[in-house]
Amino acid sequence: MRIAVLKLIDRLVGGVAAAVLPAPALRPLASPRRILLIRPGGIGDAVLLVPAILALKQRFPEALISVLAERRNGSALALCPAVDHLLLYDAQYGLLRAIRGAYDVVIDTEQWHRLSAFVTRLINAPVSIGFASNDRQRLFTHRVSYCHEDYEARSFINLLAPLGIEPPVSLRVPFLRVPEEAASRASALLDPLGGARFVALFPGASIAERRWGAERFRGVAERLNARGIPVVVVGGKDDAVEGAAIVQAGGLNLAGKTTLAETAAVIARSALLLSGDSGVLHIAVGLGVPTVSLFGPGIEAKWGPTGEGDIVLNKHLPCSPCTRFGTTPRCPCQARCLSEITVAEVAKAVEKLLDQALDLRVSPIPRLSSPLSFLNH
Repeated sequence: MRIAVLKLIDRLVGGVAAAVLPAPALRPLASPRRILLIRPGGIGDAVLLVPAILALKQRFPEALISVLAERRNGSALALCPAVDHLLLYDAQYGLLRAIRGAYDVVIDTEQWHRLSAFVTRLINAPVSIGFASNDRQRLFTHRVSYCHEDYEARSFINLLAPLGIEPPVSLRVPFLRVPEEAASRASALLDPLGGARFVALFPGASIAERRWGAERFRGVAERLNARGIPVVVVGGKDDAVEGAAIVQAGGLNLAGKTTLAETAAVIARSALLLSGDSGVLHIAVGLGVPTVSLFGPGIEAKWGPTGEGDIVLNKHLPCSPCTRFGTTPRCPCQARCLSEITVAEVAKAVEKLLDQALDLRVSPIPRLSSPLSFLNH
């Protein structure tokens, strides 16, 4: 309900602001000392913004980097060592503090909605950067084009071009850091496995059209259990019931029992993650953990993992993908694009990645010795 209200406000306030507010004047700037990034939306957007934040810190190591996010994605930014200050616009005074802050550069990373562009204009920094995806572009001093076929992490790095930062040839992983406390908690939760290598499963999704279904996940879990490979279900409280059904034949159900950082720590200990198109999937990518992902409604080119250790399963039906700018229409055919992906196909992909792993010992949790180490490889 809250998200629906925000979208209504965006149409009413953001649309008017984009139409009537004067374009900002470009003022000279030598080297920014205070940078604010605005990142509304879900966990996946926040995770894939991290490489851009790290690139900013490398280019401007003395700059203070703040992020204005929201409750549902703010915790993902705790996995980024380069964020100096986190503000939540849906927490008390968070938005007001951002508007009253004196920033040299404001980067609005929202792709479509106008409300964040309006906030950017209110801050009135010497340099403001945002995507030129609609009339919101009037509210920035620098506009950057947006393409649905670009991997989203690269789209975010493209926003740094006005600051003289060129995108790398390839994005390096890991780019997330697991806090020590979360790593210790994960180790305790995984004790029942006795150190065995396991596969992490995430059955959740933000919308019904992106859910593959507990029965299918359980089918994969049963095949893995038959090979002596335990499964661990991760997720939030909303995923706990499905998690219990999935591990009926064996495994651990940690859904609803971990914070987001602890979920990341569990995934970091896994051999791989099986997931739909989700923020949790992008956490695995950021940790350098192999993935098998299921795509249908979402745009694979923009959101699908691209590493050598990643397998994306996608039926490429004529009606797929149907998601644009974060909005997925109600599906008239019960998400055939996902339901036609069979248990056998998924199990085969998972087993392929497992067979490629020669080292069957528990892998260490990825930790960055430096916030910028991923850029120096």
